[in-house]
Amino acid sequence: MKIPITQSKAWAKLQQDLSETSFLEQGSGYHYLAILKSTPVGNYLYLPYGPVFETKSGLENALKSLHNLAERHQAIFTRVEPQSREFVDHLPSNARKSPDLSPAETWTLDLTGSDEDLKSKLPSRLLRYYKSAPSKGITIRESHNPEDIHYLLDLQKALAREKGISTFSEDYLKTELSQPFATLYLVEQEGVIAAGLVFDDKNTRYNLQGAQSAAGRKLHATGILTIQLILDAKKKGLKSFDFWGIAPEGAGPDHPWAGFTNFKKTFAGHEVTYSGTYDLVYDAHKYRLYQGLRKFNRLIRR
Repeated sequence: MKIPITQSKAWAKLQQDLSETSFLEQGSGYHYLAILKSTPVGNYLYLPYGPVFETKSGLENALKSLHNLAERHQAIFTRVEPQSREFVDHLPSNARKSPDLSPAETWTLDLTGSDEDLKSKLPSRLLRYYKSAPSKGITIRESHNPEDIHYLLDLQKALAREKGISTFSEDYLKTELSQPFATLYLVEQEGVIAAGLVFDDKNTRYNLQGAQSAAGRKLHATGILTIQLILDAKKKGLKSFDFWGIAPEGAGPDHPWAGFTNFKKTFAGHEVTYSGTYDLVYDAHKYRLYQGLRKFNRLIRR
């Protein structure tokens, strides 16, 4: 089975470092990492891009195991988002569609083949910017120092104020960067003008988070950085580059990810569609209370 990084032992270690309670389980035809979450209404389990299974029987075994786990920890529902589209074909009767947490669609770039093959998949315009970057005093460096995470966070906060979106806390991002699979990239020209946080497993580089300043935007810093991320992933021997999320097929220009999606699709990759996020409801009454509280909290944040 292909285990996504968010269902791996490494991700379980991240949860431990974040003081989260998680359960890594493997059985006949399935594998999952479930994280126990608490709300004023009750507990629930969350499986980022899980469970992992290959057959219908593997899915059934996973759902039985999750039900038993939920009972032991008094969870009112389990939030799943299997990457396998087969889940949608075999939806259990207690499944309810939930707003997607992890992206249900993403754009991936194949890194196998020759260096020339890879370069042919990269936008020529961005390659020109990348090659001319040193002449403009632009440098890129890697960091594994959690204290450097403030560079990314400062840029994200500026973007959040502009777009009206939320960011992760500094402690959360520091904990992520302290993991062996994480690398922070910093693009500099008289200061940091762009930053990106990537995660690597044995096959894939995941381009999870990034931001740039107004000066970086004028210098195409994100494009230059993305080229560097891809070339370094290839050099490392990884097989694919996951851009981590695009707007759904048919989404219009008003979609909040429209700009990001247009940028990512300038790379000659291909779209991958997952099943999306679903809640497996065990206590319908408490689940309705949870949903009402969730809507109320969203209204307050707006």
